[in-house]
Amino acid sequence: MSLWFPILTGLWGVVMLVVFVQAIRLSYRIEARSPDLANRSGLPRNALIFHTVTNSGVARDAGTQAMRRRMNGLLVANLVGFLLLWAGLQFIGY
Repeated sequence: MSLWFPILTGLWGVVMLVVFVQAIRLSYRIEARSPDLANRSGLPRNALIFHTVTNSGVARDAGTQAMRRRMNGLLVANLVGFLLLWAGLQFIGY
């Protein structure tokens, strides 16, 4: 086996992780701008990414909705990245 495969898949993994972390960070920013989703407990909690994706309890102002669209785009890019990896692996016979 040549060296290109582990290098390429390792780079792919790092890129997919960065894209997903950026989507989570946007989700936290959206929650902070949305009164129904804001964390008022003072304790850390997981991102409410399902709520922000489905626009449930998210503030309706233009800025927040633009952030939500960008977050959804990052999640779609992540999904497409996994589909492309799967298709590439099927193509080369893994």
